[in-house]
Amino acid sequence: MFEFVRTHNRLFQFLLLVLIVPAFVLTGAYQGYRAMSDGGGGVASVDGHKITQAEWDVAQRDAVDRIRRQAPNVDVRMFDTPAMRLQSLDNLVRERVLLAAAAKANFSATPQRVLNLYLNDPQFAQFRTADGGFDKEALRIALSNQNMTVPQFEQMLRTQMEQRQVLYGIAGTAFAPAAAASSALDAMFQQREFQQQRFEAKDYASKVTPTDAEIEAYYKDPAHAAQFMSPEQASIEYVVLDLETLKKAMKPTDQQLQEYYDQNKKRYATPEERRASHILIKADKSAPAADRAAAKAKAEALLAEVKKNPASFADLARKNSQDTGSAVNGGDLDFFGRGAMVKPFEDAAFALKAGGISDVVESDFGYHIIQVTQARGGETKSFEQVRPEIEDEVKKQLAQAKFSEAAVEFTNTVYEQPDSLKPVADKLKLTVQTAQGVTRTAGPAAKGPLASPKFLEALFGNDALRNKKNTEAVDAGSSQLISGRIVTYSPAAMKPLADVTASVKEKLVARQAAALARKEGEARLAELRKAPETALADPAQLVSRAQSRDLPKPLVDAVLKAPAAKLPAVEGVDLGDQGYVVVKVTKVLGRDPVAADPARSQSQYAQAWAAAEAQAYYVALKSRFKVDVHPAAGAAEEAAASNAGN
Repeated sequence: MFEFVRTHNRLFQFLLLVLIVPAFVLTGAYQGYRAMSDGGGGVASVDGHKITQAEWDVAQRDAVDRIRRQAPNVDVRMFDTPAMRLQSLDNLVRERVLLAAAAKANFSATPQRVLNLYLNDPQFAQFRTADGGFDKEALRIALSNQNMTVPQFEQMLRTQMEQRQVLYGIAGTAFAPAAAASSALDAMFQQREFQQQRFEAKDYASKVTPTDAEIEAYYKDPAHAAQFMSPEQASIEYVVLDLETLKKAMKPTDQQLQEYYDQNKKRYATPEERRASHILIKADKSAPAADRAAAKAKAEALLAEVKKNPASFADLARKNSQDTGSAVNGGDLDFFGRGAMVKPFEDAAFALKAGGISDVVESDFGYHIIQVTQARGGETKSFEQVRPEIEDEVKKQLAQAKFSEAAVEFTNTVYEQPDSLKPVADKLKLTVQTAQGVTRTAGPAAKGPLASPKFLEALFGNDALRNKKNTEAVDAGSSQLISGRIVTYSPAAMKPLADVTASVKEKLVARQAAALARKEGEARLAELRKAPETALADPAQLVSRAQSRDLPKPLVDAVLKAPAAKLPAVEGVDLGDQGYVVVKVTKVLGRDPVAADPARSQSQYAQAWAAAEAQAYYVALKSRFKVDVHPAAGAAEEAAASNAGN
């Protein structure tokens, strides 16, 4: 069991994350409600207990670290954003509210409940023993990889149970009456018949001609600046230390190759096989002695016939062998290797050469007469035949042995001589490679080091970027270290208007054409609202949430949300740069037959209702326990998030 845990270390790390993350998205909650910090400046408070800026920072950092551990190749910077920081604070507040409610209600999770979780929860199945017990030592080993003790983990589990208990009384008892569920599902999955009249922006493109002033104004508008930015990019040099590089430099001696061959001769031997036929006279090992003696006598009589006329073996097997599977084939068992047959049978067969016939052989099945018809394998390839293969393997082993030492030299040299990669290349016989147009984020066609997020992050770090220094030795996994340096750097910059005039004009044409389409569409909408019975040219069609028929989502939403008290109902839908569409809803029909299974849908509706009630209860708890998120705490994050989205 211990070896399994060590071998599947990453599996257990993931298992623990699955267990912990749902209730403890942020580090610190398991220490308990009573241990909430009152020190330092608070960014929020729950029931009079502060949440400090330091706690928020740690929570955010740990959330990002968890993402990095679960998905090493993901650029975690996309998660370390103002919006995510606000989400982290929301999660931290939620935990503290539930802890406060649990403490107030005196909820507690006993050690017996934790034990029941160990013994019954599928997520702990790998830690259970064959006799139905629980291997706590294996859990301890797995937890040690997370720098956590079993008591700490069990405290987290107990706190998680207490938190769940707060909301379970609401969510676990929610009831969705069948009539209410049916009414809601009818509304959700109903079909509607409608007609439409489209005003496509492309049809108005020929009617607009943006002026030079409009083109310049669009280009200079700060809201559009990102559309015309050239990305930052760099020309770089880099060196890679990996097993393949070291392997090329390895030159094993003839003696090393010969020793490897001598130690691994079995690898170069062709497995020995026999093709044999047999005659079996059955006699179970538990049969009475008299029965076994009679079976043996019969086998010996048949052996005598075989020895008189070896060519009759197949006929005798067909008539007398009690192995029904092979008897029809004259006793033929085809080719088999060692370990395929019971030991007495194998020993006898491999002791014979092709054409040889055994004496009577006793096994647990009875008595056999064996005839070997063919023998093959057993030859060992010569040293010269396998020399290229051996040389490649020995080079690989020498490279693996050299890598740790070379990695230390690589790491020290790129750090101690940061102005050039030539010293490390000369010392370890590496090649300085170059690349142009390298960006902070790897493109879809990037390969090797240029596809490594860790290397690119180091390359565009402050020291490497500003001072043109070597990056640190970046561990890219699979026994590979990389260091690089920026030779030339071009920051992100606005492209000249002359270079993007065509693009700006295209965008303006689309925008102005869409405005014309919208204007005519709105005029048509006003006409139809005065005379809703007016027919539209397009044929009527059905739509539902289950079958949107590839229609634009805003159009589907407008059709399904249109007031149905009085039909026909007419609505206008702005499709942005695509144009405008007028829809007329003419019929409201029943639930779409292709919608989800009714029983399953009702169950999902009940779950949604339970979640809504639990959320409403949580909102009430926030009020009860006086949650206060200080305005200054969230304002900067909200502003940053808003600016990032513009």
